[in-house]
Amino acid sequence: MSVQQIQSLLDVPDWQSSSQRATEFVDQVLPTLDNLDQLETLLERSLIRHEDLQSQLSSSNLRIHALITDTRHSVEAQLETSQELSLLRHSLSDELTELASELVSVLHDGNRQHTLLEDVETLHRSLKELESVRDYVQVIQHGLKLSESAVSQVKSTAAVSTSSVTVFRELQKFVSEVLNACTHIEDGGGPRKLHIVELLERIRDRTWADIKGALSSALTTVAEKLGWPMSVNYAAAASSDRKAFEDAFVNLLKLQSIGKEIGAEDECTRTEKNGLYPLQALVLSVSLRFKYHFEGARQTNRLDKAKWYFAHILNVVHEHRQFMELVIQPLLSSSEYKQVHAWREFALLLLPLLSRKLRKTIPALLQSPSILAHTIYQALSFDASFTEEGFQLQGTSAAALDDDEIKWDGISHILLGNQQWFQAWLVGEQKFVEDQYHEIIGSSDAWAISDDAEGGTQATALKSTNSARRIKALFEQVTDRYSPLPNASQRVHFLISIQLPILDSYLGRITSSLDAFETLSSAFVRAVPGALSLGNKGEGSVNVNTQNLTSGIGGIQRLCKALLSAAHVEFALESWAEDLFFLELWSDIHHTPALRSRVEANPLLPQPGPEDLEVPNDTIFEVFINKYTALIIRAENMIVQQVCNEVETQLKAHFSTSSPDPNLSEDPSTPEAPLISQTLLAPLTLFSTHLAYLLSTLSQTSFTALYRRISANLAEHILHRQILFRGTFGVPEGRTILAECELFVETCNGALAGAGGLPGGKARVEAPWGKLLQAGRLVALEGDVWDKIVNVTFGVSSQEDWEEVMRSVTGYSELSRDSVGNVLRRRDDCLA
Repeated sequence: MSVQQIQSLLDVPDWQSSSQRATEFVDQVLPTLDNLDQLETLLERSLIRHEDLQSQLSSSNLRIHALITDTRHSVEAQLETSQELSLLRHSLSDELTELASELVSVLHDGNRQHTLLEDVETLHRSLKELESVRDYVQVIQHGLKLSESAVSQVKSTAAVSTSSVTVFRELQKFVSEVLNACTHIEDGGGPRKLHIVELLERIRDRTWADIKGALSSALTTVAEKLGWPMSVNYAAAASSDRKAFEDAFVNLLKLQSIGKEIGAEDECTRTEKNGLYPLQALVLSVSLRFKYHFEGARQTNRLDKAKWYFAHILNVVHEHRQFMELVIQPLLSSSEYKQVHAWREFALLLLPLLSRKLRKTIPALLQSPSILAHTIYQALSFDASFTEEGFQLQGTSAAALDDDEIKWDGISHILLGNQQWFQAWLVGEQKFVEDQYHEIIGSSDAWAISDDAEGGTQATALKSTNSARRIKALFEQVTDRYSPLPNASQRVHFLISIQLPILDSYLGRITSSLDAFETLSSAFVRAVPGALSLGNKGEGSVNVNTQNLTSGIGGIQRLCKALLSAAHVEFALESWAEDLFFLELWSDIHHTPALRSRVEANPLLPQPGPEDLEVPNDTIFEVFINKYTALIIRAENMIVQQVCNEVETQLKAHFSTSSPDPNLSEDPSTPEAPLISQTLLAPLTLFSTHLAYLLSTLSQTSFTALYRRISANLAEHILHRQILFRGTFGVPEGRTILAECELFVETCNGALAGAGGLPGGKARVEAPWGKLLQAGRLVALEGDVWDKIVNVTFGVSSQEDWEEVMRSVTGYSELSRDSVGNVLRRRDDCLA
């Protein structure tokens, strides 16, 4: 029943509609009056129906009230239920929202936790990884088992053969299979080995090392019974010990042969420690002793005593040479290694001990240049001694069988091949040499002249200053330190960085001393407007007593010091230039493009010649020889100029007083000897003093050259001042002039007589004075001889006749005919 029907039933009855329906019903039942008799019957039925309906209505009302009550209770219950369901719906909605948020992956939001699916996937991956790890471990376990079995198999074998390494070959095969199975694995960087493959390869290599170690231990044990690593008296050892030693030695040789056959060692990964297995085992004992003495806390392990460990290795090599040649070499000759020289191989395997020691030691020496230099020098000395002992790479495992040209780099290559270490040594040597140079130059006796002379003969023997000798010694000391260097480029570093700056600095020092002498000496100073005055006190002047610095013996002594210093170094340079070491170095520079370019950029070295020139035309010190030669010439010129100027200055007073004396007799027969002016004594004394000093200081050759130049200059000066450029004079003055000229020659003879004179006697002493003596003898002639000379000179006699007359009368024919005519005209009795 619908709600509308229920509502209509509950409404209040409508009497009007009810009356209408009742009327319609009566009209239908009683359509006519004839039917009224049925009204009572109808009424009765209607009352009965009314009563039934009334009773039904009452029961219906009761049921309705009951139903409404039940419905109300039911509705209330349903309402409560709906409210509970509503709350449940909201709760479910929240849970659904939460579950929906949990389904969002952590990949989309890093702040969220992993989803269940992701956790399941992670666990699945972990399971697979664990399975892979299990397989990984099983592979490694199998490899380790094969490794242990391989070592045990060799240990249990008395004589090594191919069958002794079957298990090891299984290990090799297993590693190869794993490697082949993993070759297709690649990552973003390209194909590479898996770690498991690398691990198995290490296990394989370690297994072979353990096999070798097991046999090496057996050999070492037997060798110790023979006294190894001390000197071995093999003949005195028990035969059983010798047999056991030889068997153990041969086993290791066979193992090495088998290893080469089955590829147990990779030749591409060869190190300096590789060599013959049995000799490696013997070197192990030597290595332990070396570590004990030179790598521990003992007093023998000192940074400043590199010679000790180098000497130790040399002693070991020398001590065991006989054992290697008489015992080990026959064992090698009977094997496939008969081409290996036992002693050289043994010596080669000892070198890694020094390599390891140097690599550990040198970094600590970089702050100690002196100890570093000492260590490098000892390394170079060791290389030389090792080579002299007979070591070379030919006949060792480090050399190819057909390579006869391979050369050993030396243990010093470890030091010199490291650019940082080499530069540290070079800088240290450079600083040491610079300090030595400044100490030499700054010493109080640096410019004192040494009495010891150097040179080939007495005539060329040179004295020198102490500084020049010490500079030469310092230069040669540096040469000795770097001459053993095996590389020409390294030697050029020392030459350019250390030695050439020494020569250049010393050259500059001598040059500056000559410059200062010229500046201070009145013999060289020329008047310059506005120049700084050095001799007078006053405003704008410097109070310096230049007279004491640059005049007399003191001035000549200073010039001689510069001359001797430059001459000594120049003589040394010529000797060094012809030395085989520098000749080879210059040849290497010529034929090495890198060195040529470096030398071409250095102004202190000559420019290399054409590359195709086999032997260079010049020498490596050509530039400095020319510079020092020019300096020597400059010093000699200054000495000549200084002596001549000082003597000429003293002669000015004499020349100014040289005038005709009216008291002198004009009679040619006057017997009195000419009087010598007292004003001539000062210049003669000064000249004699200078000559004596120069003779005692310079070599005979140098002095002779200077003497000729000084005497010739003075003779020329006197000739002009006393004869040619003065007024006419008579015979007495002529005799005086001759006496003065001869007095100069006698002064020279007297000054040189104390030192034995010059080679050639007086004639050589008089030679520079020839023109002056000839002129003096001409103006002193008298009588017929005078007339003869005048007639021959101004007459028509031939040149040959004239020269013959000159020589017969004066003893010289140095002056030209015109000059003789000018001399003769100075006489007042010459009418020509």
